[in-house]
Amino acid sequence: MQVSRIRALRGPNLWSRRTAIEAIVSCTEEECSIGGIPGFESRLRARFPEIGALQTAGHEEAVSMAHALELAALGLQAHAGCPVTFSRTARTLEKGVYQAVVEYSEEEVGRLALELAEALCNAAAEDKPFDLVDALARLRELDEDVRLGPSTGAIVQAAVARAIPCRRLTKGSLVQFGWGSRQRRIQAAETARTSAIAEAIAQDKELTKKLLDAAGVPVPRGRPVADVDDAWAAAQEIGGAVVVKPRAGNQGKGVAVNIATRDQVMAAYAASAEYSSSVIVEQYVPGNDFRLLVVGGQVIAAARRDPPQVIGDGVHTIRELVEQVNRDPHRSEGHATSLTKIRFDDIALATLAKQSYKADSVPAAGELVILRNNANLSTGGSATDVTDDVHPEMAASAVAAARMIGLDICGVDMVCDCVHQSLEEQGGVVVEVNAAPGLRMHLAPSFGKARAVGEAIVSSMFAPSDDGRIPVVAVAGTNGKTTTVRLIAHLLGQSGLRVGMTNSDGVYIEGGRIDTGDCSGPKSARTVLLHPDVDAAVLETARGGVLREGLAFDRCDVAVVTNIGTGDHLGLSYISTVEDLAVVKRVIVENVAPGGVAVLNAADPMAAGMASACPGSVTFFALDRQHPVIATHRARGQRVAYAEGDAIVLAEGDFEQRLPLSGIPLTRNGTIAFQVENAMAAIAAVWALGLDWDVVRAGLATFVNDAQTAPGRFNVFAYRGATLIADYGHNPDAILALVRAIDQMPAKRRIVVISGAGDRRDIDIRHQTQILGNAFDEVILYQDQCQRGRADGEVLALLQEGLAQASRTKVIEEIRGEFLATDTALAHLEAGDLCLILVDQVDEALAHIAKRIAEG
Repeated sequence: MQVSRIRALRGPNLWSRRTAIEAIVSCTEEECSIGGIPGFESRLRARFPEIGALQTAGHEEAVSMAHALELAALGLQAHAGCPVTFSRTARTLEKGVYQAVVEYSEEEVGRLALELAEALCNAAAEDKPFDLVDALARLRELDEDVRLGPSTGAIVQAAVARAIPCRRLTKGSLVQFGWGSRQRRIQAAETARTSAIAEAIAQDKELTKKLLDAAGVPVPRGRPVADVDDAWAAAQEIGGAVVVKPRAGNQGKGVAVNIATRDQVMAAYAASAEYSSSVIVEQYVPGNDFRLLVVGGQVIAAARRDPPQVIGDGVHTIRELVEQVNRDPHRSEGHATSLTKIRFDDIALATLAKQSYKADSVPAAGELVILRNNANLSTGGSATDVTDDVHPEMAASAVAAARMIGLDICGVDMVCDCVHQSLEEQGGVVVEVNAAPGLRMHLAPSFGKARAVGEAIVSSMFAPSDDGRIPVVAVAGTNGKTTTVRLIAHLLGQSGLRVGMTNSDGVYIEGGRIDTGDCSGPKSARTVLLHPDVDAAVLETARGGVLREGLAFDRCDVAVVTNIGTGDHLGLSYISTVEDLAVVKRVIVENVAPGGVAVLNAADPMAAGMASACPGSVTFFALDRQHPVIATHRARGQRVAYAEGDAIVLAEGDFEQRLPLSGIPLTRNGTIAFQVENAMAAIAAVWALGLDWDVVRAGLATFVNDAQTAPGRFNVFAYRGATLIADYGHNPDAILALVRAIDQMPAKRRIVVISGAGDRRDIDIRHQTQILGNAFDEVILYQDQCQRGRADGEVLALLQEGLAQASRTKVIEEIRGEFLATDTALAHLEAGDLCLILVDQVDEALAHIAKRIAEG
């Protein structure tokens, strides 16, 4: 078994809406049915008993090694604690070659699971050992390392529950919610509204105390100290027990509580100085440690935090008791679980010493042993929810503290006896204010009710009716995608929206190109959705990107499928038939929002057949209003678009909107049928988005199909009394549509310049010139720069074969080089001629043509 071409499908894809790893698996003849490998299944189960059923009831097809690999990869993740349930294996047309697809929740974990599954299957096949415990441990460790921590994860889960799109921007906790101009960002429990100045103030504990004191919030007495002697002096000034802590710090690091002797202060100063160049000595206030979480000016949750502790049993040492507690699966070294392992360090030993204990002491049964005086969860403490008991005045003090510091999300640490009274009544104080507060104690308290703090944070960023989405239009099809995308973007721009657009020419933001080349894949789409100046996105969605990575979005408002026809790029990536291609193109339709619209070509059976896959409604378009699909859909009161006389008609029930073709320059007064179809598709798309009809008319009238607006899409030029047409058509359907359009344009003589893409099938390359040979008097063939795996001259030979039975072509020339071929055609032109130039390098070819026209 060989595993190759491993892809991460990071969005809705050919197989499902879930993220998945897809691999090509090549099996030997023996491996195409594991039943033919004696003892394989029993050995596999011996190594991984939880692998599940390899064959479902009633399923008679032989189970291949690829299928065993798929189930192993899924099962290993599931038993490592990953929330995955989907997998599939599909046979390709190549003998012994399969596509194995396995869901993942974290991409790195999914890739490792596939690698371990391959090792497991090989071990079973070769009767070698496989360490299942180690494999699962590696998966768990990696999952814990790469997945979002509980605080960020809770906020993301709350956003997902509200259907707000989420995108992790780094391997850390920086996450984008929403798209374009409606996006918000968080990093852990900080939002984009969290002021850097406020965060800096919160880090400075002395400055925080001054500001809180000015706001009337009770704080402990104390001051920064210059050195260890000054620390002792400050302790004497305060009198009684003190707290020594770093001036800038977090998570309780370097904090010593309730100390009084000179030796204790000196040791505490040294520990604090490791975390900050400045140390504070302040009054120790006895009482419990409480954390109040303030979000958007409201106390959302409160918890009492207890220091790390163990209870003696009269048998085990304190060290052994700590080890027992730390074996709790809810505890880990970091913040991935609800609790952190108790640290057994110098501070813990010093705390034990104050209780007359050592690490190897055996406390009596029921004896409470404190391991630390501060109660941070990051040092192994626990939490009890007390939200429902917080006194209104105590809550008001927490809100005042957050507002004074300037934090929208704030953890306010208080020391007092209880939460049933105000701070003033019980002599309590605010000891610290925290930016990016940890949420674990509220999400999964050791005791008490969990609080929906993630939901509260999301609600502080997005109003109840706001899902952070901008309108997204996805356009797929064999031909016409780029023109349709450009026209939709133009119409939306006319309405005042700032539009981001991707197509095969580049990425555009508000009409400015920020990237070049073929940008019709998910990477470019994500760039648009990431851009803060985009109010609406129009995304050309080519087959290649869907196959490589899936969609860049979870759902779209409008999906447009211009056509499927006889297809293009068939034979690549195991897409061998028009039916296969339609399944790929259908992915955008399957992921239309429930309230969205699919705009489908009624005259194309493959496109029209996608209607049943749409979760939303469907608008059909076609040139012929009498087409059965159009007629039936309209009779049902549904939306349709069709051509009638000199206008495009949009109809729904009793509603009818007529748009004269004379007002749509793209169609050249309706003489170019494929541009009429493109216009209908675009108009139907913006109709779905609710654009005003006056805006639509104005936008159609100002969309000129020139080399600047729609480069390489039926651009018409005048040259020495002849007509030049430059187009990027590169498949038989496109060539046929061009010929039909040109038939409407009178010409004394017709010349065409064409090459062929080497990654097309032989039959498709020949078919192009078979069509052209019956429509043009002279054909100039050229070999372009990239033959895409073809031998020198092979594409030209296929094009020549297509011209073998030409009924009209009398002159055939072969040229090496696209621009030389263009120059050759221009030299042949006379007044009244028509020349179609099928360009390959669009921008460069159009620039070359413009230069020749300027030269006259």
